[in-house]
Amino acid sequence: GKVSLLEYQNWLSYAFDRMDANRDGTLAPEEQPGGNGATLTREAHRMRVAETFKRQDRNRDGALDTKELAAPPQGK
Repeated sequence: GKVSLLEYQNWLSYAFDRMDANRDGTLAPEEQPGGNGATLTREAHRMRVAETFKRQDRNRDGALDTKELAAPPQGK
């Protein structure tokens, strides 16, 4: 009934892993939609996802319930 941070990161890393054509753990600009953007490491991606998770975890219990998952993240 709830999603942990690790589950959330793993699910949202699916697209990263699909785009990482050379499997080096880094998205180069040419691997990203539109062929541009800053280079992004898998670790930096997971940290961004963790920040989003934290903003969505409104009751601060370390997990997201269905209501929290459905709501947009709150401001920084």
